[in-house]
Amino acid sequence: MIQNKTLSDIHELVLSRQLGKSLNSLENYLLANSPSDSRGQVGSLRQADMEQLMGIHDDYRLMTEYWQRGYDDPKREEVYDRLLRRAYVFTANLQIHWQLSNSAFLKATHLRPRKIRKDWSMSAVRASMETFVSDVTLLQLESGDRRREQEEQLYSRHWELMRDLFDYIFTSHQWRDSLADVFIDLLLSPTIDSNDQQLLVSAITLSALQNFCFQKFRVLTEVYRQSSDEQVRQRALAGWVLIADERPARLYTEMYELIGRLCDSEQVRQELSELQMQLFYCLQADADTNTIQKEILPDIISGSKLRLTTRGLAEMDEDSLEDILHPEASELAMERMEQSMQRMADMQRQGADIYFGGFSQMKRFPFFNDVSNWFVPFYSQHPAVSQTWNNSRGKKFLQAITHLGAFCDSDKYSFVLAFNQVLDRLPQNILKMVEQGEATAMPIGGEAPAEEQRQPAFMRRIYLQNLYRFFRLYSMRSEFCNPFDADAAPGRLLFFANPLFSCSEMGPQFLAVASFLLKRRQYEQVVSVLTNMPKEQRGLQFYMMLGTALQHTPQLAQFSAQECFRQALQLQPDNERALSGLARALFGSQAYEEAYESYSTLLSRQPEHKTYQLNTAVCLLHLGRAGEALKLLYKLSYIYPDDLTVSRVHAWALTVGGKYEQADKIYCQLLALPEPQPADMLNYGYCLWLSHNMVTAIGMFRQFLSSQTDDTFSIQEEFMCGGRQLLADAGITDTEIRLMTDAVVQ
Repeated sequence: MIQNKTLSDIHELVLSRQLGKSLNSLENYLLANSPSDSRGQVGSLRQADMEQLMGIHDDYRLMTEYWQRGYDDPKREEVYDRLLRRAYVFTANLQIHWQLSNSAFLKATHLRPRKIRKDWSMSAVRASMETFVSDVTLLQLESGDRRREQEEQLYSRHWELMRDLFDYIFTSHQWRDSLADVFIDLLLSPTIDSNDQQLLVSAITLSALQNFCFQKFRVLTEVYRQSSDEQVRQRALAGWVLIADERPARLYTEMYELIGRLCDSEQVRQELSELQMQLFYCLQADADTNTIQKEILPDIISGSKLRLTTRGLAEMDEDSLEDILHPEASELAMERMEQSMQRMADMQRQGADIYFGGFSQMKRFPFFNDVSNWFVPFYSQHPAVSQTWNNSRGKKFLQAITHLGAFCDSDKYSFVLAFNQVLDRLPQNILKMVEQGEATAMPIGGEAPAEEQRQPAFMRRIYLQNLYRFFRLYSMRSEFCNPFDADAAPGRLLFFANPLFSCSEMGPQFLAVASFLLKRRQYEQVVSVLTNMPKEQRGLQFYMMLGTALQHTPQLAQFSAQECFRQALQLQPDNERALSGLARALFGSQAYEEAYESYSTLLSRQPEHKTYQLNTAVCLLHLGRAGEALKLLYKLSYIYPDDLTVSRVHAWALTVGGKYEQADKIYCQLLALPEPQPADMLNYGYCLWLSHNMVTAIGMFRQFLSSQTDDTFSIQEEFMCGGRQLLADAGITDTEIRLMTDAVVQ
């Protein structure tokens, strides 16, 4: 999205509550950017802007004069806040005006509805929308061709109105509270079509994403709170959450109150946590597409009786020679196909966007040139699809698959628009079944029963997929602020890290979201979510999850993993998982003495625990107690002879303990594996060096060096730092280290 740097800087001044400085900067901006006519006079638009700014400036100057004279004004803070809000609205409108003036796309979108229709009063708009509902009802009295003709005309006119209204709202400036109240009433009215209300919610969301407007935010929160239409509610929920920017809340502090009041409801808290998880699934669309294309679809295609040709799909010969010679192969392929289809269905039920990859190639129809069409709920009377819907040879199949399939609205329109082309590429016998309505309308991934489609979570997921497709695939997407882009819109997706949502009642939801992210190894996000959790809600589970995440991202919080696990142990001293976490954290920070003590305690509780024994042995090695470590490792090697981790630690312990021949045997076994580990090559090199087998050691170090993908890796630094103590204990001097370095790298 294009931005004016000067205005963006002024915007930040206002948000940081620097009123005087921001007013001066605004005045300088207007003077520097005021257009002049042929007589050198300032244009009327900029003159009006300057007059509005001077009004704010005069009020600020008056307040300042009273303060300088020492007057005690109990309303001073309130007045200052009002002036800040006026400055914010003024600056935001300047930004919108600049964007509209400097983008051909936005300018055309802004002008088109205003040229087509002169009367955009909300009373006139509402009357048109209500008339449409009554006209649709009256259509039921008509029959035959007359009804079809009137229906097409009615829906065509209404679609043009809604498209224009969408663009009008999307490119609108900051709203007054009176206009916001009118929209709240409109979006809650039972006399307005639900599809229209859903579309308007999307227009408001898109507009507020471009430039935050408190009144638009208020509209969405009130509609979500009061609407009895679940489809409208879920769109409003996604909308106000995505535009809930923490920074404007410095000026509009009632945002905390609005969200806090909503979060008093258990249902709202549950929906917020579900929404956060669903947003994460949106970001996984590319990864899910890759899994489907590489792992699932090949099995489905190979198990079916269809093959892909240049003319479309064709059936394979039932009595093919391969089936006769290898009948068991066909059965196995069918079994893999069924498993893959079940896997795809499971992904869909869990929330994955399994259709994104396939339908992303079907967004080039002219239908998708209009922004509003990406967000309009699917209805068969839409002028762009009504002809195909009513006249298609496979109407029954089309109706079934769009009603039963778990497609988002955008994909349903894609499917209908491409349907006749798809029909022409089907095998004749399948085409006949489709035309007669005999083909099973089961989309890959499973159908969504009507009961499931009525669930709020399903509605929300479908709408999020509409949003995601628009911001990923629309040809002019660069003109928009993309909430799915972490760089362009930081903090929008991971809203559980937003202080606006840090309500005391939300504690359980914070833990649920953190657990969801932790299972998916999203450690940075876990830290961000948990550090935003209300302090009074932080308990054992909080410290356990935060400690685990911080072991992978230690630099991200004011806590340390050790502190978290110590806090957990204070809350529950006998918690083995907390003690184990503390031991790992101590080990990771090279506090081997304390780590050894923790592992010793753990071993006293579970003497046969393999991991505890192994980590205890490693601590002993770092503490210079190789003999004690070897006692544990001999035992582990006997019990777990095939455990490669045990073998590696054992081999290194033997090397440190000077038992080079025994270590040599284990390293030879490790390096004989199909994919030997570079670390084994390095450690074996040390073993050979310490046993004075110089030529073989040089060769092994060279082999290790060739396996490194990091161009900055230095073998000399490894010898001087990583292996320095081991080499020094063996009496190897710096000169010998340099000789070995030269021999390896020459």
